[in-house]
Amino acid sequence: MQNKKNMVFILSTVPFLMVLGNSMLIPEFPAIKAALDITQFQAGLLITFFSAPASIAIPFLGYLSDRVGRKIIICPALILYGLGGAFSGFSAAFMKDPYLMILIGRVVQGIGAAGTAPIAMALAGDLFKTEERSESMGILEAANGMGKVLSPIIGSAVALIVWYALFFSYALLSLPTALLVWFFVQEPQGIVEKKPFKQYFNILKSIFEQKGVSLLFNFLGGMVVLFILFGVLSFTSDILEKNFNLSGIIKGMVLSIPLLTMSLTAYFTGLYLKEKGKYFKASFFIGLILIGITMGILPFCCRSAVVYPIVLGLLGTGSGLVLPAVNTMVTSATQSEQRGGVTSLYGSVRFIGVALGPPSFAMLFNGGLFTMFVAGGVLALVAGILGFIFINETVIMQPDGPA
Repeated sequence: MQNKKNMVFILSTVPFLMVLGNSMLIPEFPAIKAALDITQFQAGLLITFFSAPASIAIPFLGYLSDRVGRKIIICPALILYGLGGAFSGFSAAFMKDPYLMILIGRVVQGIGAAGTAPIAMALAGDLFKTEERSESMGILEAANGMGKVLSPIIGSAVALIVWYALFFSYALLSLPTALLVWFFVQEPQGIVEKKPFKQYFNILKSIFEQKGVSLLFNFLGGMVVLFILFGVLSFTSDILEKNFNLSGIIKGMVLSIPLLTMSLTAYFTGLYLKEKGKYFKASFFIGLILIGITMGILPFCCRSAVVYPIVLGLLGTGSGLVLPAVNTMVTSATQSEQRGGVTSLYGSVRFIGVALGPPSFAMLFNGGLFTMFVAGGVLALVAGILGFIFINETVIMQPDGPA
């Protein structure tokens, strides 16, 4: 058991690295906009052009991971992730007008990211039985959150060299992570099952026929959380500079507050859910309601350097309640042989949320700060209520046999 936990901690470096792909850039949006002479919407596309290709590629790579194995997908994907970052970095360093080439590099990075965290989640799910799985999902979500916590600080520090040094850092980190996974994580036997695609598709279809409603509303909850989180953070960087005159590492530290509360809440939520073996839907519902309420409060505290970060911390707390519960329900909904396909579909909609957040919030901002925040809050409340009504925890958490 201890060896399995060690492997989960190694796997947690994968979502940690993947999340840097977006979160390190957000604190530097003002500097990037000035250097490239682009708008807030165009800066948001640096997130979208990473996350949208990932959302498209994830289901295909999930299917492949069920056929050929998890590690053989994860490790090359990590290398591709690093190469895309290097391409964007060299474009920014040596081209007069590099914006388009940077976007192309971000697409390459996104395709690489598609084979990282979602497949690592499936592999962590393979290592444990249903009743033990929530702890591993909490660890992975906490690592994802810690990546978000540290990335604004790391990004601000790296950008002190030059703003495009951020892209090169991805390449420097991806290779050691790939080596750790390849040499120190052992896949359980019997996971790879080379069924014909039609048979594999029919099995997935039967899973969605039995548990589809619960799965889809879990997908919606995960997507909404990340849509709101990245939408808010993309604007918070500007708010901290304009309203509070914060910049550099100090700004990065303030941006990390909601991500720290998310990470800590995710970890302890995972432990609690493991111990109780229930209350997954309750955690989902309470977290989204808290996010909705927080979004309604945010526009009234944008002028307070004390209250605004505290309220952002509540946003992170709500996110940390939702994501481990969703992760556990999704990974427990299927046998190991199809887990890569299902978790990859979930990973895809998470990336869609990240991709849509910054540009959507930029467009909502045209109606004013109040409209932008309250619209996100209403979306969270609706997702929470619908999930509470339609998610059947008993059905989705049915035991799926030995892992």
